[in-house]
Amino acid sequence: MNKVITSLNQLDFSISDLEPMPAPEKVLLVKPTYFSVEYVINPHMEGNIGDVDKLAAQNEWEHLKGAYEELGLYVHVEPGQRGFPDMVFCANQSLPNITKDGKKEVIMSVMHSDQRKGEVPFIQKVYEDSSYDIVHLDHSRFTDFEGMGDALWHFKKRLIWGGYGYRSSKEVYDVISDIFDTPVIALELIDDRFYHLDTCLCILDSDTAMIYPKAFTDEGLELIRALFKNVIEASKYEAEKLFACNATCPDGKNVFIQQGCVDVNHKLKELGFKVHEFSTYEFLKSGGSVFCMKMLLW
Repeated sequence: MNKVITSLNQLDFSISDLEPMPAPEKVLLVKPTYFSVEYVINPHMEGNIGDVDKLAAQNEWEHLKGAYEELGLYVHVEPGQRGFPDMVFCANQSLPNITKDGKKEVIMSVMHSDQRKGEVPFIQKVYEDSSYDIVHLDHSRFTDFEGMGDALWHFKKRLIWGGYGYRSSKEVYDVISDIFDTPVIALELIDDRFYHLDTCLCILDSDTAMIYPKAFTDEGLELIRALFKNVIEASKYEAEKLFACNATCPDGKNVFIQQGCVDVNHKLKELGFKVHEFSTYEFLKSGGSVFCMKMLLW
């Protein structure tokens, strides 16, 4: 079923109608050896050039790595690369998929910013070594697509939520829907502080999402609320300053989130989620947190 949906009147299925997918059991991480703030390509970076404590960043990253291992996921670590300080945010360079026949494939990103374009070949090598079929977008047609920064799989269902407006184009989702034979819910982003979909939408399980409502249009909010039974709303402070919606929930039960998100953590626990808080303060200086810092793979 390939289609791109942008408004509620186009929606002709429910979550229960969708093909099931297995949850990923592997995590890709990139060492933050060269992580720093060296330029400004989003509002969160402003004023932070040269201000990263590299030892603190390494410790924060190590704590997250250990948490994935404790959860029972296989962790694959790639080295950072000199000259690419944002490569640690390895959710951005690709969009992986597994078909119902078990075939693994991946669409490689076309990074919006020149500073990050060189990251993609290093991440592509990981997929080549893991027997994924590699798909490249036509760069003459598409100049903006930032992988799972903007394209999020619904939990264990064949559906992609696709953000557009800042780092990915709306038109790219027609091609992605065709390649993966998967419906896409396309959501326009309207606040540049929430420049990727993963900064304002966190899919927790098949029925539950956490959002920052003011990052979306009314049409986008209608679609989110139509397909999720439970929608947790993050406050402006927790969403913008603590990146609450950049959390991740790999197994539909355990939520990894930046520490200090008191309000949303209370709401998560009320719904039965187990909350694990982490410091990602050094990475927040570059406009990323927990979700950005990993890629879940099959």
